Amino acid sequence: MDRRKFLKNSSLASSLFFVPSFVKAFEQVASESFGYKRLVIIQLSGGNDGLNTIIPYRNDLYYKERPTLGILKKDVIKINDEVGLHPSLTPLKSLYDQGNLTVINNVGYPNPNRSHFRSTDIWHTATDSNKYSQSGWIGRYLDNYAKQPYSAIEIDESLSLAMKGETMNAIATQDPKAFYNLSKDPYFKGIRSNQNNAHLSEHNLGYLYKTMIAAESSAKYIYQTSKTFTSKKEYPNNKFGNQLKTTASFINSGLDTKVFYGSLSGFDTHVNQLNTQKRLLNIYAKSIEAFVQDLKDNGTFNDTLILTFSEFGRRVKQNANVGTDHGTANNVFIIGNQLQKQGLYNNMSSLSDLDGNGDLKFEIDFRAIYATVLNKWLQVDDKKVLSKSFKQLSFI
Repeated sequence: MDRRKFLKNSSLASSLFFVPSFVKAFEQVASESFGYKRLVIIQLSGGNDGLNTIIPYRNDLYYKERPTLGILKKDVIKINDEVGLHPSLTPLKSLYDQGNLTVINNVGYPNPNRSHFRSTDIWHTATDSNKYSQSGWIGRYLDNYAKQPYSAIEIDESLSLAMKGETMNAIATQDPKAFYNLSKDPYFKGIRSNQNNAHLSEHNLGYLYKTMIAAESSAKYIYQTSKTFTSKKEYPNNKFGNQLKTTASFINSGLDTKVFYGSLSGFDTHVNQLNTQKRLLNIYAKSIEAFVQDLKDNGTFNDTLILTFSEFGRRVKQNANVGTDHGTANNVFIIGNQLQKQGLYNNMSSLSDLDGNGDLKFEIDFRAIYATVLNKWLQVDDKKVLSKSFKQLSFI
């Protein structure tokens, strides 16, 4: 089996590409749990328009800058006398009223980058905007604290940079049964008989062959554990809804996984934003509603925290195509039943005091949110993962 054939036939490789130093550690997989709390991360990919998500409906400047794009006051789901939710987020109003939602406004980072790819990398790696990293913040969490790759799972076919560490990667899978069946494919069984051959050197991916063999036990564990639970909750029939349904089955089955990662794409709304954002926020809200209820029904919501972010917000002023262009600061949603500060965590940014590009000024570094989640929720040393200290917030 040469390199070309291996890569051509191995769709498993993208999910299980661990670096060589991990192989020996994997062969001695530990069964003990390292904590019971779970974190679910959701990315709204493309740059969701935060100003039409959390809406300052009493601010005349909002409607002045968005004469045809602003959400009409009569349609806003009001949460107080000044601020309301996009009408598609009605399910989140229930979470808000129950104390299960915190909205953190004006989240960003110094010297922002408006490229989708670069800003996403910055959020994934938790580095300064002028620095680059090959490892993500969850990947480094795994490096320091996990004993097995399924300690973090991305519900997708490929792995985001956030989930890649220096010595350990998370696992990417959308279907645990298909993942398990793939690991039993005769092609990979054939690798086992060749694993001791001299030609399987690190240069020609010998280490990757070994990793594929070792990862078979991970696929087996995920499948055999998750199949013990079948959700009775009806989810929206779309890709994102299915992601959350799979995540709920993993959580409710007792899978020893600490972090789950999912995403909803399509938020790059330069043109005709109203209908696109309405549809996407509706998918998000209804799927989250089903997910939270599924966890509540099975007694796992108390120990689950959901973090939703987008790589940047949009400009305050609408463009000529009834859309919005790339901006900077945005809002972050925190959903859970252990929130210390519920509702609006902080005030919205001023619409009369924008930066030089017409963007909202950021107030809270997104890494302070990560640091708080690592320290207070996952109960690990945030500085060890993020390489520097950030001010702890008080939402949990």
